[in-house]
Amino acid sequence: MDLGIKDRRAIVCASSKGLGRACALALAREGVHLTLNGRNAEALEEAVAEIHAASTVRVATVVGDITLEETRQALVAACPEPDILVNNNGGPLPGRFQDWNRDVWIAALDANMLAPIAMIRAVIDGMVERRFGRIVNITSAMVKAPLAPMGLSTGARAGLTSLCKALSREVAYANVTINNLLPERIDTDRQRFMAQLSASLNGQSIDEAYERIRASIAAKRLGRPEELGAACAFLCSAHAGFISGQNLQLDGGTYPGII
Repeated sequence: MDLGIKDRRAIVCASSKGLGRACALALAREGVHLTLNGRNAEALEEAVAEIHAASTVRVATVVGDITLEETRQALVAACPEPDILVNNNGGPLPGRFQDWNRDVWIAALDANMLAPIAMIRAVIDGMVERRFGRIVNITSAMVKAPLAPMGLSTGARAGLTSLCKALSREVAYANVTINNLLPERIDTDRQRFMAQLSASLNGQSIDEAYERIRASIAAKRLGRPEELGAACAFLCSAHAGFISGQNLQLDGGTYPGII
């Protein structure tokens, strides 16, 4: 299927590796020119090399932490009229509610709620004026199936989700959509870290921890980053203009609810 977004322009936050990189690569294969972001210059250059090997699109990069105003300003300066914004950032570590003080909460909100909101604020008026915009937030399955150890992620990302649902209704008339991808158990560095943490806490080997994770998934396997990337590319497509304010779960069918 031709997604109808060739020569569109996208900002993809936290895209030097993992899910952000998978989204950037999927968009590049559809002919979308990219502005990538990450904190590590070497990892960003590796992402650029992979994208250039798979496509002929233009790729700009901005090195920096997306929670910083100067990084966000640099992204918009590098791509002043984006058609697509993919918000992404690493999630907070699991822990205990009693251990999270105000500073920890503010850091989680900055990374996973306030930074993406600031990026949306910076680009959405232009999207409305041009009558095309696709905003995709990579959040977490914890938004709909919260677990106490992941409370920082749940709290920050649920706030982002609620705001974006309200905002999506205000801009749908202008062919601007806002949707969320809710990944769970995708085979990335983050998942490997979580498997190592589980192994150490439960006195297991890494292989045993992975087997336990797989057994908890209805599909009995981990998700692949490219599967999330493909879902992102479709939500950014010309064919997805009637899909907005939605939460798409990528969890191998594990979530037991219907809403």
